[in-house]
Amino acid sequence: MPNDNSTLLPSVRSFLSSPRQMLIDGEWVDAKDGRTFATVNPSTEEVLVDVAQGSAFDVDRAVAAARAAFEEPSPWSRMTPRERSHLLWRIGDLIEAHADEFAQLEALDNGKRVTAARDGDVAVAAELFRYFAGWATKMEGTTIPMSVPGRAFHAYTRREPVGVVAAIVPWNFPLLMACFKIVPAITAGNTVVLKPAEQTPLSALRLGELLLEAGLPAGVVNVVPGYGDTGAALVEHPGVDKVAFTGSTEVGKKIAAAASGNLKKVSLELGGKAPNIVFADADLDAAVAGAVLGGYFNEGQCCVNGSRLYVQRAVFEQVVEGVAAAARAIKVGDGFDASSDMGPLVSQEQHEKVLSYIRGAVDQGAVLNAGSADAARERGYFVTPTLITSVTEAMAVQTDEIFGPVVTAVPFDTEDEVVAAANNTVYGLAAGVWSRDLGTAHRVGARLRAGTVWLNTWHADDVTLPRGGFKQSGWGRELGSFGLDDYTELKTVIAELR
Repeated sequence: MPNDNSTLLPSVRSFLSSPRQMLIDGEWVDAKDGRTFATVNPSTEEVLVDVAQGSAFDVDRAVAAARAAFEEPSPWSRMTPRERSHLLWRIGDLIEAHADEFAQLEALDNGKRVTAARDGDVAVAAELFRYFAGWATKMEGTTIPMSVPGRAFHAYTRREPVGVVAAIVPWNFPLLMACFKIVPAITAGNTVVLKPAEQTPLSALRLGELLLEAGLPAGVVNVVPGYGDTGAALVEHPGVDKVAFTGSTEVGKKIAAAASGNLKKVSLELGGKAPNIVFADADLDAAVAGAVLGGYFNEGQCCVNGSRLYVQRAVFEQVVEGVAAAARAIKVGDGFDASSDMGPLVSQEQHEKVLSYIRGAVDQGAVLNAGSADAARERGYFVTPTLITSVTEAMAVQTDEIFGPVVTAVPFDTEDEVVAAANNTVYGLAAGVWSRDLGTAHRVGARLRAGTVWLNTWHADDVTLPRGGFKQSGWGRELGSFGLDDYTELKTVIAELR
């Protein structure tokens, strides 16, 4: 809990007052074996509430419920696209109406600031439902002329739902990532079994309550919290038609292998180690501000953060000094503290992982221009925003996805040199270029192997835009009109006209 429990809304206090169950077939139920796990406030290290821990048996129940809800003649299968559209819009309105509640739950469970959760995560979650509400009635096929001498045919395509979707989401944007999976899935007419991250299950469970309140039929969305074994049971389940996963590349590879059992479809948004390139002719004030936002956004726990900063040598010291000064000015504190600029990392495990990367870099001769290899506070999983120089391309701090407020800065001389360094990674999720010369910006942007490239900005985004990665950063795309493709099957229908 925050230090002053009076800051919590009555609805949040009520939500945390008793153990949270899982949602299966429209009912709130305990795990079959009665197991629970504690979810912890990363700012205080105190237990928030116990949550039902799903087993393979519970996954079986949830998949069966999702299958029954998907197949004819269920209420969901008979719902028209217009009815789905209205339902999606209604859910968006409910999320907006409960924005403060969701923001507090995210701050408690994840550690992020209440204002960041409300104005960012929750607002975008509501907008996702509204945006995709418009797509529910626009999933159209095409007619295709056939050329068979002496015979006449009418050929056309249909977009149809895949079936039962297993959605497995991470802890850095708990509500938003759940919506990234649920919204396009149900827009297309699928049903879902959601496995939230064990570190942050609360907003997904609260979302489940709102989905039922909005009128979503039983079994269309099921929420089964648990650990890796719960997710593995979902991925391997023969009744699941598709897996949608956001998380680490290591786990993504395991999911791809496990999904081969019944050749279920798989979409993956995986790790990143985004290069952020600043040329000497850039607007340096804007570039410094962009590097700070790109590096430290969401406590550094964002797969598209610009954690590798490359700066042309003529302005390297100036940019490093600017970023370091800004990093030192960031106030780290409880997400409920209005004066805080950055909350804690999500867990003790993540806290120790990030600090070990910083210590390892220092041991190898790197220099801390801002930040520390020690915990920022005695209690809570806080890390000081860190800027590291004198790194080599072989250091772990430069090659690995750290997922914390850690940025490395490296000088470069030529365009070819920096493009080669930027692309020298197994990842390809995001990248950025800063230059007043638009020719340079667009040319270099085109050479970067990444799913999203920002030019003279960072973290500019919209629900209309596709996102996803090159190389080991994933398969498929999410959001925008492209976000529906991975949740549909394309059927060809051919009729002979006699």
